Amino acid sequence: MRTRFAPSPTGYMHIGNLRTALYCYLIAKHNDGDFILRIEDTDQQREVEGAIDLIYEVLDETGLHYDEGPDKDGGHGPYIQSQRLEIYHDYAKKLIQLKGAHYCFCQGEVEGEDPCKHLNSSQIEERLANNDPYVIRQTIPSDGITTFDDEVYGHIEVENKDLNEGILIKSDGFPTYNFANVVDDHLMGITHVIRGNEYLSSTPKYNLIYNAFDWQIPTYIHLPPVNKDETHKLSKRNGDASYQDLKKQGYLTQAIINYIALLGWAPKGEEVLSLDELIEQFDIDRISKSASIFDINKLKWMNGEYLRRMSLEDFHQVVLPYYKHITLDVDLLELSKVLQPRVERLIDIEDMTDFVNVALPFDASIYTHKKMKTNPENSLEALELVIEALKDYDDFDNDEAMSDFLVALAKEHGLKNGRIMWPMRVALSNKQSTPGGCVELAHILGKEETMKRLQQAINDLKG
Repeated sequence: MRTRFAPSPTGYMHIGNLRTALYCYLIAKHNDGDFILRIEDTDQQREVEGAIDLIYEVLDETGLHYDEGPDKDGGHGPYIQSQRLEIYHDYAKKLIQLKGAHYCFCQGEVEGEDPCKHLNSSQIEERLANNDPYVIRQTIPSDGITTFDDEVYGHIEVENKDLNEGILIKSDGFPTYNFANVVDDHLMGITHVIRGNEYLSSTPKYNLIYNAFDWQIPTYIHLPPVNKDETHKLSKRNGDASYQDLKKQGYLTQAIINYIALLGWAPKGEEVLSLDELIEQFDIDRISKSASIFDINKLKWMNGEYLRRMSLEDFHQVVLPYYKHITLDVDLLELSKVLQPRVERLIDIEDMTDFVNVALPFDASIYTHKKMKTNPENSLEALELVIEALKDYDDFDNDEAMSDFLVALAKEHGLKNGRIMWPMRVALSNKQSTPGGCVELAHILGKEETMKRLQQAINDLKG
């Protein structure tokens, strides 16, 4: 089995494109086949500088390593279409001889039947000798039916009279996708063509070219679209999220790949799957016909799952770059420990830890907590008890011991635990929500900073 991923270097790697690459890779590797990278740069006007390097980087980073490609010759190159122009011209001329294509000297769009189909050989030679501009169009029979079978959408039949005679070679000498993909897939020995279902309607035209050359038609696997809602497809032209955007937002590569695999394919059980597990499970008959909706909340959940399944040490290494804003000397490993069960996107870490350098501005209303039965007045009383009790307490690195200490303090004064712990938590952060409670925050900040903030809170509450 040989599959190919054939992107155009027109910008970033959008989600639909990356999913096609992933499915091409998984189908090939599930069947011990080869995965080929081919660059389709025939639309020179839309090509973006640096986009080819970006394709290489994304495939390498995501682990979708190709067996053949522009920088990895496997005997079927060149793998960049702009370097194959002579090949396309040779096959276009052969197709003309086989009555599968014809020269067209018309200017602009052709309405109805192309009159150039009826030019005789001497008329064509004369126009060519005069250097008249031309394109090469596909010649399609006016009657009959073209059929094909798709692994996802089943048996499809199209009447030839409904197919337009599209351009195969443009006036600038470059081939269109409709011609280049057929020639390249044949010459590169591609056995399974995997692409978006927007190409279903063009596939009969491709098969007419295969049949004209008497080439074997590949197995077709057309994929359902990925939508951003019920009616709109994800599109890089509309500025929808790319792989690079998701990385900048703090999503892990493994989580992105895992989630994208589920956009149109259903696993047998567990949804959180490594790339090796996806290879093992990926079966074509579990690809859906229906459009998938890109659910950012599902991706957040999955990213959180990957973060939580890491060892604390690995998680700490991943999040260290997101602590650059922290200048206070605090226990960063302890900070990672409290963040790991709570964070879903790495980009959120700065907001979650914005109290670490210095407590946020005083806000008396945060001390009011209905469930904890606290208010600014009784919080002041609680903090005065806490700061006095902690003067001779030094075991800030032992969460269990400090928790027991504070529970005992509350019991000693006939208070519920929350009456002590909520005011202390607020005093150390001035936030409604923090990663971890007062015990963890005191551990992270250390005794000196904790005592300093408790005193400041007391002063603020006294007004």
